[in-house]
Order: sequence, then C-alpha cells, then structure tokens
Amino acid sequence: MSTPHVIVVMGVAGTGKTTIGPLLAAELGVPYAEGDDFHPAANIAKMSAGTPLDDADRWPWLDAIGQWAHGRAGLGGVVSSSALKRAYRDRLRSEAPGAVFLHLSGDRSLIEERMAGRQGHFMPTALLDSQFATLQPLEDDEAGVAVDVSGAPEEITQRAVAALRRLDN
Repeated sequence: MSTPHVIVVMGVAGTGKTTIGPLLAAELGVPYAEGDDFHPAANIAKMSAGTPLDDADRWPWLDAIGQWAHGRAGLGGVVSSSALKRAYRDRLRSEAPGAVFLHLSGDRSLIEERMAGRQGHFMPTALLDSQFATLQPLEDDEAGVAVDVSGAPEEITQRAVAALRRLDN
C-alpha cells in the first residue's frame, strides 16, 4: 500500500483476526496489536462465562483500540477488533479518522468449525449466534474491504493485501 494506513481487522469471533492480523502486519511491515489485549478483565470474565458484552462494556475497549490506532496514524499498523456494529467502527474512527477496515467474513459453519478447534480462547462457540446477529457489514461510505476467510491463512492474507491495495488506488 502506498500510504501507511492503520488497518482494523474486524469480524465475528473465529474468523481469524488473531491469525490474519499478524500475517498482514508482517506483509505490510507495520506493528500488530491484538485487540483482545485492550479488554478490561471484567469483559474477559463476562465473555468467558458465556455472557455477551453490551455497549457499555465495549466503549472503553473501543476507545483504547482507537487511541492505539491514533498513535499509529501516518506510521501504519494493524489491530484486531470485532467492530461488529457501525457505531463501534464510528467510535474507532472518532479516535483514528484514517482507519481502514478489513472485514474477515465467511460461512457460519466454517467459522464455527474453526472456533471449536481453538485452544485456550475465552470466547465460547455459544456466543457465535449473538455475534452474527450483531454484525453490521461495512457500508459503502466506510473505508474498507471484505475478504472471505476460506482457505489457508497465507491465502487469506494475500487476498487481503490485494484488496487493500485496490482500495488505495
């Protein structure tokens, strides 16, 4: 990409944000930040118990991610965040206006299968339905692209890089 954007890798749980994010960052030569690391302990405890977060839980988390992205403005970076609702992406953009979103999307059954195979992650498969119910895909006026998550992580990353480059032109 010709300009050093901050890319927010978004999507429902299990789409590969934590896998694709670092691969994308390495490909672009910028740092990666794991969005889950910005959650307060109370949020992780709530999700671990199978309880979806509400918006009040999400605002401080989104603000922290947005502040990281703001600090990387003009330098580039990749950060993961589910960013399922337009309001959440607007909140991130309020901190980091130049953020570009990479929506990892795919078939629910594939995502559920991948989630079931994960080790040591706090997000249970039971919350996948609430994630899909909450998801508001990127709108035409939002800077970003959607990329299908079928295939190997390296293939997904290459599709993402190509889509982001097209967005830049």
